[in-house]
Formats: sequence, C-alpha cells, structure tokens
Amino acid sequence: MIQISGIALYAYGIRQVIFLTENNRDELKGKVLHLADLVEYQEGAVASRMIVNKPVGTITLFSFDEDEGLSEHTAPYDAVVTILDGECEVWLSGETHMMNAGDTIIFPANAPHALSAVTRFKMMLVMIRA
Repeated sequence: MIQISGIALYAYGIRQVIFLTENNRDELKGKVLHLADLVEYQEGAVASRMIVNKPVGTITLFSFDEDEGLSEHTAPYDAVVTILDGECEVWLSGETHMMNAGDTIIFPANAPHALSAVTRFKMMLVMIRA
C-alpha cells in the first residue's frame, strides 16, 4: 500500500509524487486550468499531483506511462475517474471498459477495480470521503 497525502493506493509503481503545500494549492484557486498540463509524464512510471486535499475529499491528477497501471484494489469511498489524455483499460467488478480522453467512470465504494495504460494517459481522481 502506498499512502499519498491521505489517499491509500493499493498498487506499486508510483515513482513520483508531487506534494503541494496548501499555499501551492491556493495558487491554483480562481484560475482557469488545463488539468492535463498540471502533471507531466515520467518514463516508465506513474506520477501524481494532488490539487485539492480536504478532510471531506481529494482531487488528484495522475499520469501513466504506456504499460503502467494500478493493480486491483478497493476503496472505502466512491471514486470518480475522468480520463484527460490518452487511452486506458479499466476493470470494475469483473467488467472491462476501454476509456479515452473525456470519458468518466464512477467506482462504487468497495468495488474491486484496476487500470492499465494502453497508451500514455492522464486522469483525474476525485475521492469523496462520506
């Protein structure tokens, strides 16, 4: 298990995590953002950048190099994933879904899920702790 500022990821391979202080996160507020530009691809790795970190939930951006992914795991809360760039394969409770930029999926709490990069891809993960 990897702990990223309050998000537990039950997977391996995340080699870069960009930690932002609340001041750094505050600099993003009130601005028009292109989310895919806020996290860079890293060769052979998964990178992440948490842009909102509150007791009630988080928003984290991820980039996955080709053939990288997250192994099957569950989370105690619903999670919303939106693909920002590229293509990935998602497994949710035994079903496979191909996802491309602009696609969104909601992982129900406690449902087993995993994902793998078909091409390099970026995603936004919204986790609500309620």
